[in-house]
Amino acid sequence: MGLSHGYGPAVSPQQAESLLLDAVAQGVDWFDTSPAFGQGDNERLLGRVLAPHRASLVWSTRAGVTPEGTVDARPASIRAQCEASLQRLQTDVVDLLVLHRVDPSVPLQESVGALADLVRAGKVREIGLSEVSAPLLCQAHAVHRIGAVATEYALWSRQPEVAVSDACRALGVALVATSPLGRGGLTARLTDPSRLAPDDLRRRIPRFDVLNYAANLRLLDRWVPLVADWGCTPAQAALAWLLHRGDHVLAVPGTTQATHLHENLAALDLPLGPDALARMDRLFHPDEVCGPRANPQERAWMHTEEFDS
Repeated sequence: MGLSHGYGPAVSPQQAESLLLDAVAQGVDWFDTSPAFGQGDNERLLGRVLAPHRASLVWSTRAGVTPEGTVDARPASIRAQCEASLQRLQTDVVDLLVLHRVDPSVPLQESVGALADLVRAGKVREIGLSEVSAPLLCQAHAVHRIGAVATEYALWSRQPEVAVSDACRALGVALVATSPLGRGGLTARLTDPSRLAPDDLRRRIPRFDVLNYAANLRLLDRWVPLVADWGCTPAQAALAWLLHRGDHVLAVPGTTQATHLHENLAALDLPLGPDALARMDRLFHPDEVCGPRANPQERAWMHTEEFDS
């Protein structure tokens, strides 16, 4: 997402292309996008740069939210959105199509049924859901097999541990951890959110307002020397912690810089023992983190246990 929008100005086409090809060269074979990332620009970018490598890659994108950011999960809209995504991605089939948000005006069974129709039509290989509770996952899974649930999951965003992670494990569903680095907060590089670009989406997230973030920085101040003793960066420790949450948990860290790409990939080989993992658990206990991960408007479109309870 960050290559096209969300965290300030989009990077240049040349920088984006270089980063994507570097990722492929490093063995990355899964790329996650959405029509809502830059009003379709992110899908066009992946199609233009990665279409020649399509046979060896896994592509996931979303439906149910228009490129303009409107929630619309009516069956006819989902079908039209999928066709538009295939055109932008320059492919005949998407490996994973995720319902970006549950549309409160459309029964979930109807939206999932439309996704299932796309599987039967050969345009989609697997379907998924985003930001849903365990009951909604089970409800959808009864209509058609769900391949993945995407939700924010990180050291300081632990809501999947309430119920949906266990439900995914029980049903054989992948849990796709989005924003696994806490939208940059867990890298410990962001020290002053007031300096974020005016169009940076984090300006609308309560966790990043001045008072909440000042409290969260105190957690990071205790964490940075800890991970330094382990011989890794905060970002690597955060990713390694996540990858130890279960074989069903997958992480999709985003970046715009090659140095951060390589740093993130090195987390795959980071040996963290039970003691280190437990210490991170305690340090970032949900009661210690200040500010919700979404503002009230965004919470209205999320149906996870933290906001539904």
